[in-house]
Amino acid sequence: MLDWAEKFCARSGNGSSEPDCHCSGVLGNEALMSRIGKKPIQIPAGVDVKVAGPIVSVKGPLGKLDWSLSTGLGVSIADGQLVVSRSNEDRQIRALHGLTRAELSNIVQGVTKGYERNLEITGVGYKVAVQGRTMSFNLGYINPVTYPIPVGIDVKVDKQTLINVKGADKRLVGQVAANLRAIKPPDVYKQKGVRYVGEVLRKKAGKTGK
Repeated sequence: MLDWAEKFCARSGNGSSEPDCHCSGVLGNEALMSRIGKKPIQIPAGVDVKVAGPIVSVKGPLGKLDWSLSTGLGVSIADGQLVVSRSNEDRQIRALHGLTRAELSNIVQGVTKGYERNLEITGVGYKVAVQGRTMSFNLGYINPVTYPIPVGIDVKVDKQTLINVKGADKRLVGQVAANLRAIKPPDVYKQKGVRYVGEVLRKKAGKTGK
C-alpha cells in the first residue's frame, strides 16, 4: 500500500521529492491501520461469545458458529463488544485483520437474524419439490435432479417455483444458492432455468430466417 501511495504521489506531485499534503495522511501511521478491523463488534442481547485459544465460538438464537483465528490475530471481549487485534504489522496479518473482523461480524448477525437468498424457476413444466431434506427438480432433463439440503440450511418452496434458502452461516447460504442456480442456469435465449430473484439477465436474440 505504501509503495502504491509513493508512486501515486510522484505522479501527482509538483516535481518535489516530498509527498504533497494529499498523500501525507496515506503515508502516515493510519495507513497501517485497518479501518474495518479496528471497529468493535456490538454483541446483541442473547448472544454468547467465547474465546478458547484460536477458536471463537458465537452462540445465538439461530445456532452456534465457530471461527478459527489466524496466527497473529486475537480477540478480546469487553463492555458488550468484541474487538479484533493483531500482534504485528506484517502485510499478511494486516490483510487478515479486516477480513477476520468482517467474518466475525457476519457470524454475530447470522446467529441473531440469519441470512437468506431467494431464487425462482422459469420455464413451462419446470418445478421443484422438497421431501424431507432432499430437493427434487424437474428442469427439462430426462430424470429429476435431486439436491440434499446441507445441515444448517432451511429451504422453503412456494408455488413449486419460488425457493427460499435460510441459514445462520452467510457463506453456506450463498454457496447453497449458487449450487441450486448451477443445476439449470438461465439460457441466453428464453432465459428458462433457475435464477436469483431480481437477477438481471441479458437476453440473446435468436437467429432469424431469411
